[in-house]
Amino acid sequence: MTEFDIQHHPSEIRYVSAEKRLEVTFDNGKHFSLPAELLRVESPSAEVQGHGPGQKQIVSRRRHVGIMSIEPVGSYAIKIVFDDLHDSGIFSWDYLYKLGEEQETLWAEYLRNLEERGLSRDP
Repeated sequence: MTEFDIQHHPSEIRYVSAEKRLEVTFDNGKHFSLPAELLRVESPSAEVQGHGPGQKQIVSRRRHVGIMSIEPVGSYAIKIVFDDLHDSGIFSWDYLYKLGEEQETLWAEYLRNLEERGLSRDP
């Protein structure tokens, strides 16, 4: 992936630790407030997404997950280190934008998947 392939670039990224939310503003003016829990359960890592279609894992018990650090990855992404020590997901600018745009749908799907499997958000 090169910088020229990226459709959306953030103009500001800020973590609000008291609310456990990543605030991301993009150069087109769009602003998203992404809960750390959503970022964790939708991590683009192979551990969560699997290695192919239909392999996505349902991550439970992450209601209180926070972010320990955010590290730049080139000029196209960030690596988020969560306080449950998950750190293998590289969040591209376009993926963060997609999470923001689809946040309501993704959240509802996450809650439904937990319920269907008898899992909980609580530790």
